[in-house]
Amino acid sequence: MRFNKKHNNNTRNIKVKNFKRSIFIISITLFTICFVNKAQAEESTNKLKLMTYNLKFASPTFQPSWDVRKEMQVDMIQKYSPDIIGTQEGLKEQVDYLMDHLPEYIVVGEGRQGGDDDEHMAIFIKKDRFRIREMGSFQLSKTPEVIGSGPDVNPRMVTWVRLAELNRPKDGEAGPYPMDYRGHWENTREFYIFNTHYFDRGSQALARENASKLILKRINELNRFGEWTAERPVFLMGDFNCKPGSTPYKVLVGDKSNQLKDTIEDGNEIDWILYKGNVAFDNYEEVDYNVDGAYPSDHNPIYVEFKFLNK
Repeated sequence: MRFNKKHNNNTRNIKVKNFKRSIFIISITLFTICFVNKAQAEESTNKLKLMTYNLKFASPTFQPSWDVRKEMQVDMIQKYSPDIIGTQEGLKEQVDYLMDHLPEYIVVGEGRQGGDDDEHMAIFIKKDRFRIREMGSFQLSKTPEVIGSGPDVNPRMVTWVRLAELNRPKDGEAGPYPMDYRGHWENTREFYIFNTHYFDRGSQALARENASKLILKRINELNRFGEWTAERPVFLMGDFNCKPGSTPYKVLVGDKSNQLKDTIEDGNEIDWILYKGNVAFDNYEEVDYNVDGAYPSDHNPIYVEFKFLNK
């Protein structure tokens, strides 16, 4: 009987130790999962995914037709799920279709002849992540504020937005602002997106150079809100109809403090995503999306990931 009692006690002690060990392991596992999830959430909110994409206007002679290409474009965008997409050449019908089938985005931008007319430099923005603070457009012409100005055929323009990250606390959690807050600019992370489509290649080299000068001037005018705020990051994307190393490129990209950086070294494409400010380039991809050899556009999208370096 004593042996059995001792044996029972040992068994009970072993069970208790095993139970405590199991609780400890579960606690460590849950802590690790929470830590990893928090780190992944912070990584996600600190990352910015951009895409520039010339949609190819709904030309009746281009194959495959827009009726075929439109579903391909939606599928490609959903696969990459960029936070912001700068599009070029989209006519109203095309922009409307993408807007209807990508409800997670809000769209800004008008036609380059004004309103719904002609091609759009539309910007698609993830509406659950950003708030639009300010937006506008200007023409690449001698009269930038006059919508539709420039050449009678194929005038060019820029669409731009100033965005702020949504900073809403979850239900039941305290946010960064007190109820009666004032002067909390340090909690605001904002940046600018510029989207454009330059003049055609060939004889319009000077027009492209002047376009770069105008855009750089506008960027340097807009990237400060007030002397008490930090400089906001700026991203310029589009179809520039010229390659890195050209004069229009050199106007924009260089070592001067007012110039931008490229996201790829020794690039050879006419579609670029340039940047300046307190962000770090993280990943670059020329998207080779096709369905059985059929492409949704005559351009491959450029997809780039950035990291914000501070809040």
